[in-house]
Order: sequence, then structure tokens, then C-alpha cells
Amino acid sequence: MGLPYRLFIRPTLKFQDSEKAHYRSLFFLKKLSSYSVSRFALSAVYQTKHDLPVNVFGHYYKHPFGLAAGMDKKAEALLGWQAIGLSFAEIGGVTMLEQSGNPKPRMFRSDKHKALINRMGFNNPGSEKISQTLDLHFKKHGPLKVPLWVNLGKSKLTENSDAHTDYSTTMDRLWDYGDLFVINVSSPNTPNLRDLQNQDDLSKIIDSCMKVNENNSKTKNIPIKPILVKVAPDMSYEQLELIVKTAIKSGCSGIVATNTTTSRVEQLDEKDAKTMAEKGGMSGLPLVDKSTEFIRLIYQMTNGNLPIVGVGGIMNAEHAWQKITAGATLLQAYSAFVFQGPSISKDIVKGLTKKLREHNLTSIQQAIGLDHKGDD
Repeated sequence: MGLPYRLFIRPTLKFQDSEKAHYRSLFFLKKLSSYSVSRFALSAVYQTKHDLPVNVFGHYYKHPFGLAAGMDKKAEALLGWQAIGLSFAEIGGVTMLEQSGNPKPRMFRSDKHKALINRMGFNNPGSEKISQTLDLHFKKHGPLKVPLWVNLGKSKLTENSDAHTDYSTTMDRLWDYGDLFVINVSSPNTPNLRDLQNQDDLSKIIDSCMKVNENNSKTKNIPIKPILVKVAPDMSYEQLELIVKTAIKSGCSGIVATNTTTSRVEQLDEKDAKTMAEKGGMSGLPLVDKSTEFIRLIYQMTNGNLPIVGVGGIMNAEHAWQKITAGATLLQAYSAFVFQGPSISKDIVKGLTKKLREHNLTSIQQAIGLDHKGDD
């Protein structure tokens, strides 16, 4: 359905407001995945034919490709993401407090550059309501068959000095449902949020979440859950290195690289210039090289000993391969689902399988950090 999506569905959506198109697509997937027959049909069309297993973060992943945060903020289409063949899905960002986000319009797209610009501002029902949503889902359907990740954000009303409480409260409320938690201090759409990437504030946030992790683990006799930190692409080498060192020292299990960027595409026509002038974070194809370079740097900083989740601009198997060989263990996408449709997962896994054959490799894990192997 990749071609039908691009020929028929995508042209219809492109004439709609970007945020409305997003929610209509999400609503459609939610409805389709609500019935066993239609879930079976989705799986028949979109499930990958190849397994590229990865064992990381205490879980088995059928292949490296999953859903990035931002697409399903309210955990509405969990069965849908599973049905279309993703190996994991990340919900959120979720904040302690319910919030409506920034004023609309707040999402824009450039079809020419396959780029999205958003200034959503962590619009979500809050972690208490998300907890209720997940509880109902688990009681009705049981746990997902793929790992469920939770993106933790900070409420706009919470002062940075109290950010650690905001993040850890959300984690505590959702601990029973999430398999992994991502601390998001890198969104450009909440005022002063990126200031929390400094060593002291970040350490305080991670430590607070770690205490929640340890308390729940001890009380419920369940292993502690991985905590990752998501970094911004708009920082110096020294800033990135400090964040990575802080994450490692605080006991984090990995890094997500990267969030959206505040930089913009240059040499634009009038229509695209208007889009690119909008405030917010840019995702999509223009971010692909920058995010891959950050993956490469983090891999070098950690000697390949800290798992990296690569996200940013992946539109095809070549982009995915570049991120894996730069050092990514797992991959995520958001914009690709908007511009390529739900077949992107199947297409990428098929392409990665071909890449392994071309390089005479027998597993995807052999490809992780392949670009660095000649440096030994």
C-alpha cells in the first residue's frame, strides 16, 4: 500500500491542515485496529517478511525499526502500530499535568523537502489520564506484543527547579505500563526546556527517575526499566559530550539521537520560505545527516559501549543503514509515516536485509558501528 498511499491518500492529506491531517490519519489507524479482522488485514499487508532480531534494553526486538514519540501522544493506536509491523512504539511526550500545548496553527509541512515543523508544546492529557488509558487497554487487550516506550516531558507550568518532580511523577504513574522511558529535555517547543540539558539539572532529573525506578522494582519484584536521554541536534561537541557523560554516570541505559532541530533549510522558494520561517522544531529529511553525525559522535565518545537509538530524517533503507553503521542499535521514525505511509517499516526492513547480504553479514547487530571498525 506504499504506492496507493502516495498516489491517493497522501495527495488528499496534503491539502488539509497538517495537524488535522495527522489526527485523521491516527483516528483511521485507531479504528482499523479496533477490530480483529481489520488488524489481521493490516498485518497481512504491512508486517515485515524478514526478521532482523536485536536484543537490547532487556527486550527482544523483531527488527530495529520503531515509532518515534510525537505521533501517538495519547496512546490511542497501540494495536495499530503493532499491526503494521513496527518492532516497538513510543508514546508521548507525556507530562505530569494535562496541557493543551501552544496555540494553533502549530504544525507545518514542506512536501518539497519532506520536512515537518511543529511547535506543539507537549499537548497531552497528562500522565494520570494516560495511566487510565493504558490500564483500560491492558485489561481489555493485555500487554502489547512489542515493547512500549514512554517519552517523558516537562509540564509548561512547572519551573525548571522542580522539573525532576514532574518527570519522576509521570514515570511513577506509568511505570507499570512502559517497558522503557525516555527523558526528553531536548524539545525546542517548551520555554527553557533545553536549559535542563546542563549537568546539574539533568543529573537531578535522572536521579529522581532512578529512585522511582528502584522503588517500583523493589516493591513489585520486577527488574528496573531502562531509562534513556533524548538529545537535541543543536549543540556543540562539548555540550553533547557532557550530556553523554552525565547520562552514563547517572546509570542511563542509552541515548536517543536526535530530537528536532531549530535550524532550517536554505535556498527556498517563496512557499517553502514561509513554512521554514515558522517557529518550532524541524524534523524530516533535512535532519537526516545531522542526526547521523550525532550518532557517529556518541558512538565514538562511548567506544560503542552505550546503545544509541537513531532518529531523524529516515525516509528509506539507505538512511536507516547509514544510522546503523554509524552506531545506532535501534531506529525510529515519525515524518516518514507522513510522507511515505505505513509501508515504510516493511520497506526499510526489506532494504536492510538486502544490505546485510551485500556486506556478507549474517545479523543486523554485526552492522552496528560498522563504519568505525576500520578505526580499531
